[in-house]
Amino acid sequence: MPTVNVYNLAGEVVGEVELSERVFDAPVNVALLHQAVVVHRANQRAGRAETKTRSQVRGGGRKPWRQKGTGRARAGTTRAPHWRHGGVAFGPHARDYSMRFPRKMRRAAIHQALSAKLRDQELMVVDHLDLPEAKTRVMLEALDRLHLGRNVLFITAQPKDTLKLSVRNLKDVHATTAGSLNAYNLLKYHRLVLDREAVAAVEGVLNA
Repeated sequence: MPTVNVYNLAGEVVGEVELSERVFDAPVNVALLHQAVVVHRANQRAGRAETKTRSQVRGGGRKPWRQKGTGRARAGTTRAPHWRHGGVAFGPHARDYSMRFPRKMRRAAIHQALSAKLRDQELMVVDHLDLPEAKTRVMLEALDRLHLGRNVLFITAQPKDTLKLSVRNLKDVHATTAGSLNAYNLLKYHRLVLDREAVAAVEGVLNA
C-alpha cells in the first residue's frame, strides 16, 4: 500500500497514513480521463440558445400584396427571413448536449485521477482542515505554510463552513466533499489536499 506523510496546518509532519491501492494506485488510462473531462464539460452546457423561425414569429398572416400585377416580387408573409421583423433562417435552437457516462467508468476515472495526482506528488494529506476562523487571510497563511500555491482543491468528509467561507474569495481554490468528487475537478486543480477523515471517506465511497 502507498504511504504518505500527514501534515498539520503549520506544515509540520505529524504522522503517516496508508492509502488504498485500489483507489490511489490504479493504472492510468489517459483516454478514459480525457473522456471523463469531455463528458463533464458537455453536461455543463446549457444549450438554451433559441431563435424563432418564420412560423413562430407573431403576425404575418396576411399576404402583403396581391400575387400579380404590382411589379414587385411575390410575397406571402412579412415574417420571411429576409424581411425586417421576420424569422431567422438556420438559427440556433435549444438542444441537450448531455452525454452518458456509465457508473463504472466514472468511478474508474476518479480512481485514476487520484492515482495520477499521488504519483505526480500533487496530493497531500493533513490531519485536519478545521480553521480557527472563516477568514481568507487564515487560508492564505495555511497555503503558504504548506507550500501549496494558489491552485488547490480541498477535500473533506463532510462540509466545513469555515473552510468553505475561507476559500470563496480565492479564484483558484475550492473546497468539496468526498461524496462529490469527479475526475474533472481532480484534474483541474494542480494540488489536492485531503484530511484524514476525507481519506477514509473517499476510500469508503469508491470501494463500495
